Amino acid sequence: MVERKFKAFVLGGLDVGGWYVGDWRVLRPEIDFSKCVKCWICESFCPEIAITRSEMGPSIDLRFCKGCGICANECPTKAIKLVDEFRR
Repeated sequence: MVERKFKAFVLGGLDVGGWYVGDWRVLRPEIDFSKCVKCWICESFCPEIAITRSEMGPSIDLRFCKGCGICANECPTKAIKLVDEFRR
C-alpha cells in the first residue's frame, strides 16, 4: 500500500491542499530575515501554499515547496534567494 502524503486545510471557505512536491526541487528558497519587511507578497504568490506567516517573517514548508522561485522573483526587497538544493 502506498502512503499518501497530503496537506489539506480550509482557506476562505474552500478546501485547499496539495501533495508533497519538495522532492521535485533542484533549488530551494532561503530567507534573509534582516531584509524581510513582512509584506507577505511571497505568501500571496506561492502556487503551492508552502509559505505561511510567523513572528520572524515568512516560514517555508519545504515539503510543499517545488523550488519554482516565484517567491524570490516577487520579493520587493530580494530577501529570498534560491540556493542549490544539493549544496554542501
